[in-house]
Parts: sequence; structure tokens; C-alpha cells
Amino acid sequence: MAAQKIVPNVWCQGNAEEVGRFYSTVLPRATSRVASRYPQTGLLDFQQEMAGLPLTVEVDVDGFEIVLINAGAEFRPNPSISLMLNFDPLMFGDETAARAELGAVWRALCEGGRELMPLGEYPFSKRYGWVEDRYGVSWQLMLTDPAGEPRPFVIPSLMFGGAAQNRAAEAIDFYAATFDDAAAGGRFPYGVQTGPAAPQALMFGEFRIGEQWFAAMDSGVEQDFSFTCGVSLEVRCADQAEIDRLWEALSAEPRAEQCGWLQDRFGVSWQVVPEKMGELMERPDAYAHLMEMKKIVIADI
Repeated sequence: MAAQKIVPNVWCQGNAEEVGRFYSTVLPRATSRVASRYPQTGLLDFQQEMAGLPLTVEVDVDGFEIVLINAGAEFRPNPSISLMLNFDPLMFGDETAARAELGAVWRALCEGGRELMPLGEYPFSKRYGWVEDRYGVSWQLMLTDPAGEPRPFVIPSLMFGGAAQNRAAEAIDFYAATFDDAAAGGRFPYGVQTGPAAPQALMFGEFRIGEQWFAAMDSGVEQDFSFTCGVSLEVRCADQAEIDRLWEALSAEPRAEQCGWLQDRFGVSWQVVPEKMGELMERPDAYAHLMEMKKIVIADI
């Protein structure tokens, strides 16, 4: 697989290293490592207590990268963006082994967390459950039909509720048109009014950016939350021209622009960054320069 272009980032409240260790223990084929640390100097006043502590922790789940951001109590993940884990019997040897692995992960994620949809049999899967873990991160665990079209083990899933209700299909078309080498996938509408979901709203849909797959759905129940910075999508750009193009296409709320972060028309938070961000941050005073930016300008870091 090509280098991962879009990386889910999870906001952690000062405990990213602990969260990373937890995921490396309970998720199959997972590891974690501290990828960067806050500098000792040049921090803003509210960041002083983080000096020298981990800034980002990278979690690798079967080759899929998730970044944990070590920060304050400003944000917390919610179920508007979850991570779907596809337990394909072909990946785990057979259905019995896949079921056993799914069950073990489910039990670990449920400990200290809460069930959003109980683990059981549903029309779309013989074994499925949705859980919010002890850190507020939502996971959908699904036993996959090995006869179907193969999908990656980890798929970010966007749920459109609250202010973004019934916009999943619009979002799929927008993202497919905005990113290079992107395309819409299957769509399965509700067909009838289901709670706040209109008949044409999507019970499930998907789209692809490069080799990465994403799911999108409209909530079938009323939600009092929507997208926040609690889970953002980091897109790693090849050069300044790509940063400029995506920033112009995605950013819809100027007040949300800061340090490469933006908010799109649906409320989804993105980080539009250079793919060699780690190297750039080794430049003298790079952190202080970044703190002054909205859109990242590589030459000014």
C-alpha cells in the first residue's frame, strides 16, 4: 500500500501516551510510539505545562496509522467520527478465529466505556457492535463477509447528525471531487423516513481517496452532537501547491483556521500539512512560527 495520505487524529487530554499503550495492547497487530514532543521553549502560556511532554503519539494498527494529539481539555472525541474494524475471516484464518478476535477486542474496548449498539447479529453483518471506549473514541467492530469485495481492516466512518444531518451523500460527492484519485462508492439509502433521516438519506455509503476507504452515513436517531476537533483528519500534502489547493477547497469557517487546521462545510475538522512535517519542525523556532500561521506556508516554518 502507498504511504497513508489521510490520517485520523484523536484529541487526548494529556494522556496520549497512556491511550497509545492501551490501543497497542488491545487491538490486533498494533504498536504505539511517541512521535514528537513539545519543545522546552516557545510555547504559548496555556501550553507551558506541556513543555518536553509528548505532543503526538503514533498508533499503527495492521499498517494503518492513527495519531494521538496530547493536549488539554478543550475537545473530546464523539461518535460523529468512528473507526470501523473489519474482521475478515480471510485475514484471521477462518470465521471462528475472526469471531474470537472480534470478541476479545470488544470486551477490552467496552471495559470502562459504553455500548452504542450491542454486539449481536444485524441484517448487514452476522456479528457487529458499536462501542465508545474509556477515552471517548468510538469503534465499530464488524465480522466481514469474505465473499464480498475486500476492504481494509481500519476504515474511518463519518456520521452526519445534528447540524450535518442528511448530508452524507453531498459529502461523498464533495470529497470525491475535491481530492485527487478519489471516487464515490456504494450508497444505500434508508428508503423511508427513519427518525431525522430522510428517505433519501444514507444508511451507509462509502468513498475512496487514493487507496484509502471511508464510510459515511446519516444518523437514524436524533443527535445532540456533530463533528468537532475531537477527531480530525490530517491530510499530508506533497508540496505547497497541494496545500494551497486543498485549503481553498476545504476551508469553510475562517474562525476555525489555525496552525494548518480548518473546518469544512459539514463541520469536519481537517489538518492540511506537508507530508514532511516532522523534518520541517526540526528547523530553528519552527514551533513558534507554526503557532503564528493559519494555512501552513512551508517556506515560513
